[in-house]
Amino acid sequence: MASELSAFEARRRANVANNAKLLKDTQDAAAKMKKAAKPAPKTASAAPRKRKAAAEPVQKTRVMPTRQSARLSGTEPVAVDNSNVTIKGEDLTTWESKPKRARTTGDLDLSKLAVEGTRWANGGDTGAFASFAQGAQPGVRTFTDEDIKDTSDEKLKDLRKSMNDLELYDGWQPNDIKLTTDRIYAMAFHPIKEKPLIFAGDKKGIVGVFDASQEKPTYDDDDEDADIPLPKVSAFEMHTATISSIITPQSDHNSVISASYDSTIRCLDLPTQVSSQLWQPKDDSEDLKITCVDMSPEQKDVLVFSTMYGSLGRIDRRTEAAHAEIWNLTDNKIGGFALNPLIPHFVATASLDRTLKIWDLRMIKGSGEMRHPALLGEHTSRLSVSHASWSRSGHIATSSYDDTVKIYDMSDAMKWKPGHDIGDEAMAPAHSVRHNNQTGRWVTILKPKWQGNPGDGVQKFTIANMNRFVDVYDSEGKQLAQLEGEGITAVPAVAEFHPTHNWVAGGTGSGKLCLWM
Repeated sequence: MASELSAFEARRRANVANNAKLLKDTQDAAAKMKKAAKPAPKTASAAPRKRKAAAEPVQKTRVMPTRQSARLSGTEPVAVDNSNVTIKGEDLTTWESKPKRARTTGDLDLSKLAVEGTRWANGGDTGAFASFAQGAQPGVRTFTDEDIKDTSDEKLKDLRKSMNDLELYDGWQPNDIKLTTDRIYAMAFHPIKEKPLIFAGDKKGIVGVFDASQEKPTYDDDDEDADIPLPKVSAFEMHTATISSIITPQSDHNSVISASYDSTIRCLDLPTQVSSQLWQPKDDSEDLKITCVDMSPEQKDVLVFSTMYGSLGRIDRRTEAAHAEIWNLTDNKIGGFALNPLIPHFVATASLDRTLKIWDLRMIKGSGEMRHPALLGEHTSRLSVSHASWSRSGHIATSSYDDTVKIYDMSDAMKWKPGHDIGDEAMAPAHSVRHNNQTGRWVTILKPKWQGNPGDGVQKFTIANMNRFVDVYDSEGKQLAQLEGEGITAVPAVAEFHPTHNWVAGGTGSGKLCLWM
């Protein structure tokens, strides 16, 4: 009976009926066009075409495509009219791609850019294309209740039960919580313990903010025509290109730091709602495309960032904002890196050159463009390494396109002296877990992220699963959970832990949020 249908099931059936009608209309329109386009019969008077004389064969020369950045080509940036950056009132399903925009400089007053209480339009979910990725089997679990039952270690068994008991947020369906207009590339929980507050950055430079403690909707399940109230989401256009990284410093709960492919790093001050520019290249035409940013609780004024062009930079916020010390470490993209949370002069980089490398920022060698931190050790994978994440216990987790998640035990880093040689044996991964990392074109690259300071004392990290789950592993590579829920229609590719609570957030290719608590 219709009265027994849930609101979700009623909406699903309505969508099925609507899609069937659209498909029939499309087929009818195509049939009419085909009939109209039928060519007229040839007449006998039509003159035959003359054949062209065969041309002399010309030996083909292969021309390789050239790639040149805006920095090298000297292209002038296009001026930005800040009066047009607001996205208030636009239907997000009608957004079209626009030419590359020049980065925004200076401070931004978010009260003029905010879209408070925005009810994002429910557009199509590009994450559905994930089913074409190699090996992806949406909905097929790789970790089940049987794995938990068969666990002989009682402590591990209890931990697995606890993590698998996390439930999908029941305030709204995941497809109703649209944080950003486009694909999510970066996410972060605010360190506050009283409520889940999530920040997400997307492909277009928009930061979305969702407070999961807001009042949940009430509606009549028996009323199929009732409109379900959508959640309140705040959004700010703070960058002009992909936001690659967001961090919420545990030492400063009033700040949210974001980095972008527009070559800028900004800091949002929550009380004043002003986004300040922390750094950008001195030359406006300089194009560095920042891929990751990190900071240590031990050095709250020092930021380190990586770039698309294989360089690593360090900024001290107490000095001139336009100054950064930049080292060229490789000719390939550094997709992600991490500082040791307790020993911030050690940094682990993951690169397109297939390596995980560990550097010591205390020792800077060489001169000029050849200056770089001391290299302590490296490990090479079969294919590119996407990201490196360093835990408080000293373990490094990496994801690689060779379909592995590797865990390296660097817990003795406290003993390393300047110039320490880690050695090949110590650089070998302690654990290697098979994991499908073939994201393809439509899904954000899968990256492992450690929980910052786990309240239960268990060092664990999250990484998305191409079958539309989020996996949780411990420092020994043992799987603790595979989080799921009704209504997840895309890969929650960007997965993050709350720093202390066992709350997990996942962001999809269409800007939607999956939240487990």
